[in-house]
Amino acid sequence: MITHVLVANRGEIARRVFATARRMGLSTTAVFSDADAAAPHTAEADVAVRLPGDTPAETYLQAAQLVRAARSAGADAVHPGYGFLSENAAFAEAVIDAGLRWVGPPVKAIESMGSKVEAKALMSDAGVPVLPELDPATVTESDLPVLVKASAGGGGRGMRVVRTLSELPRQLDAARREAESAFGDPAVFCERYLETGRHIEVQVLADQHGTVWALGERECSIQRRHQKVVEEAPSPLVERIGPQMRTRLFDAARLAASAIGYEGAGTVEFLADEAGEFYFLEMNTRLQVEHPVTENTTGVDLVRLQLQIADGYALPPESPACHGHSIEVRLYAEDPAHDWRPQSGTLRHLEFRGTAAEFEVLTSPGVRLDSGFRSGDAVSIHYDPMLAKVISYGDTRDEAARLLAASLSRAQVHGLVTNRDLLVRILRHPAFLAGDTDTAFFDRHGLDALARPLASEDSADLAAVAATVASAAENRLAAGVNARIPSGWRNLPSVPQTKVHTCGEREIAVSYLAKRTGFEFVEHPGLAVVEASPSRVVLDVPCENGSLRRSFGIARYDDLVCVDSPLGPVSLVRRPRFTDPAERVVEGSLLAPMPGKVIRLAANAGDRVTAGQPILWLEAMKMEHTVAAPTDGVLAELNVTEGQQVEVGTVLAVVDTPDSEESR
Repeated sequence: MITHVLVANRGEIARRVFATARRMGLSTTAVFSDADAAAPHTAEADVAVRLPGDTPAETYLQAAQLVRAARSAGADAVHPGYGFLSENAAFAEAVIDAGLRWVGPPVKAIESMGSKVEAKALMSDAGVPVLPELDPATVTESDLPVLVKASAGGGGRGMRVVRTLSELPRQLDAARREAESAFGDPAVFCERYLETGRHIEVQVLADQHGTVWALGERECSIQRRHQKVVEEAPSPLVERIGPQMRTRLFDAARLAASAIGYEGAGTVEFLADEAGEFYFLEMNTRLQVEHPVTENTTGVDLVRLQLQIADGYALPPESPACHGHSIEVRLYAEDPAHDWRPQSGTLRHLEFRGTAAEFEVLTSPGVRLDSGFRSGDAVSIHYDPMLAKVISYGDTRDEAARLLAASLSRAQVHGLVTNRDLLVRILRHPAFLAGDTDTAFFDRHGLDALARPLASEDSADLAAVAATVASAAENRLAAGVNARIPSGWRNLPSVPQTKVHTCGEREIAVSYLAKRTGFEFVEHPGLAVVEASPSRVVLDVPCENGSLRRSFGIARYDDLVCVDSPLGPVSLVRRPRFTDPAERVVEGSLLAPMPGKVIRLAANAGDRVTAGQPILWLEAMKMEHTVAAPTDGVLAELNVTEGQQVEVGTVLAVVDTPDSEESR
């Protein structure tokens, strides 16, 4: 029997496995890179083993180090989580050869599905419908558009849509680099790209005695960069088509698992059209990120079943029935409005109030939080920027969407730009609520509209007023001034005081007079302060029929001010009274949008460039990011070389236009 499990992974998934292991009375071991030395998963295990280095290639992708860690800690089983080496047959074999229990499928099953090219051929032979695989060397104009995919992994890494033959070589090279970085294997292949489709997957569980469960289906059609953003169970498409589609999906999934002698938890993924026809995409021989929605709708703990199956447990003949609806969203430190730019730095505060559970199956309507971060943690450049999975469960789909949107909108997420506002807008969008959620969702409904802040400009102005009042209250307390005398009081007539904040690209000025009778606001006549403290401000806001009383929570972190209210979260930056001339950035400068490594240069100093032309590529968080010329001009400066590590804000290059040359 398993008594002590090492999780060969990090972050949220390590914490997820530890939570179930503790409930089962098992001992736990964590592994951690130097970048994760202070991470929550490191502290939660009974024992933690250091993997020297920061990058995945140095640490979580080192099979020999992971096996040594398990043996030195006294573990008798290894759970791979998802990502990294979770679908690596050689790692599974090394674990077994070391006398440890592998919490996953047999090595041969992993090998069968490890190459997506071979997997498609195997599934075709077994009678599962597939999209034909294309050799990149033989792709023709008639095949376009095609999707380049990494053979050894998923999660959007190494995936590229190619619409012209001229761009195919460059995209193949980029896909190979990403696949090598993420999975240690640069192999890629092509298949026909369907512009719209529904991503449907079936959770399978199989024991060592021949029983195979199809444990409900999930839909994960809303994606960015071929990575899932929203996942739910059951599938709205399958619910609309009817039970006959579900039966065919389950039969195909069980057939796929049986064809390779599968054991443990796995997922068979399909691409479906609106008529209910579907094609095999791949089989993930591991637990998936979105497994909580299946747990909530079936009432089973999938990690518990993984561990039990590894111990020889026999599944009952029939799988549990599904009930209710569950939706999961992935909260990322990224800026959707700026090409999904990943963020790194300090997560100042993360709080979801009123969540019903953490890493537990929901059995009644509520919200569950699975996160690998705590307030004050650093979001590293070396790993995926997912901060948390937020999962709701309701009796109906509408209830699940409403609960999840409300939880997200009320959450306190401070310090980094995230996709939170986008997620809320998706969950409240009429098309989503109608179940119209194919893979072209963002293209169809406009990313600009979906990614805009929840707080309107008027609401941001009120947030700036609240921030200004809170700052005045803080100054009054710090100075030890009588609370009955307003800040800035003097015995002669005074001019208004002004505080200026930036909110995105806007500047918001708040001018006020602090009188014995209270604050008077120049830009907001009639606005009254009801309560003021450094962390909470209550305002009476004039309206047609009198006034509305609104409360604001304020948190300050140096020059960053985070204001939370039912009107929507607002992040403000206090503008300093005086600007250091040395901090002035030359017009036309291309700044590093994130810390990363320069992996390729596409231009030289002195070249004439056009707006949007790639200048260089940065690698950060296992993805490649293009830095392009902001305007037509001449590349006057190129300040970096290939292989150079840069910090956020570094001036990478300068593009001169005639106007900028004259100004210099």
